[in-house]
Amino acid sequence: MKVRFGFALGGGSQLPIEDYGHVIDALDRNGFDSVWLPETFLTGSFDPLVALGYAAARVRRLKLGTHLIAPGRNVVRMARELAQLDRLSGGRLLLTFVLGLDDPAERAAQGMVSGDRGAWFDEHLPTLRTLWAGGTTAEGFSLVSLPVQQPLEIWMGGKATRALERAGRLSDGWLAGAVTIAEAVTGKTVVDRAAAEAGRAISPEHFGVNLTYSLDEPDPAVLAALAARRRPGVDTSEIVAVGVPALRTLAGRWVDAGFSKFTVRPMVLPSSPAAWDDELGRLGTGILDLTT
Repeated sequence: MKVRFGFALGGGSQLPIEDYGHVIDALDRNGFDSVWLPETFLTGSFDPLVALGYAAARVRRLKLGTHLIAPGRNVVRMARELAQLDRLSGGRLLLTFVLGLDDPAERAAQGMVSGDRGAWFDEHLPTLRTLWAGGTTAEGFSLVSLPVQQPLEIWMGGKATRALERAGRLSDGWLAGAVTIAEAVTGKTVVDRAAAEAGRAISPEHFGVNLTYSLDEPDPAVLAALAARRRPGVDTSEIVAVGVPALRTLAGRWVDAGFSKFTVRPMVLPSSPAAWDDELGRLGTGILDLTT
């Protein structure tokens, strides 16, 4: 089983956009498999397609991942953008599609104030796959530039039963988040069962998880609030790993449970380029030898 570590990078006030290139260089230099850009509309995060395009031109090895909000986008335009990004980067694009934050303002910015955003996937994923494979849609749309990766895989997140079943029915992999290991194992069973019922299978290497870490002991109030948002009374050691050894141990437990693809994200972003260099160096030394 191939174990891989990516790094999830938010934006906003904690990371000025001018420092983004320095962090990309440090991730590449320290041997991380990928950078991951979560997408929100109102929190100051980077636009993933703009920022990943910049990263593609800046470094030649690092893979380019995004937790991309798909519902609300024009499917043909998105198919073209992602195909060209994969082609220009030499086949380094990694995709996890998400619904977006269930917040009224975020939904308004997304263009889907009401309705079932999950229905977008059933309606439009077949179109994406047709276009990326070089086919023509019923409306006569096709792409000139196709992705290098054939197929260009689509992973999904989510933990509700409907989201898990959708991942099994439609996706190429499931990236868990905000769940305990036991909950993720149960969720994986639901994904696999839904895939089998749809006459398909998801590779056992296509299950991953988002892991949060803090190099230093986090503020107890912040940690308690984070735990409460997940589920009152949950073991915080499965939410935030404190210190690199704890992160390594936690990742090993996830590997034993059948999850091999990780995106790690800091609870608090480093405050300066020098601090980024130190933190990513410590992480790289401490966890990346788990990769196989």
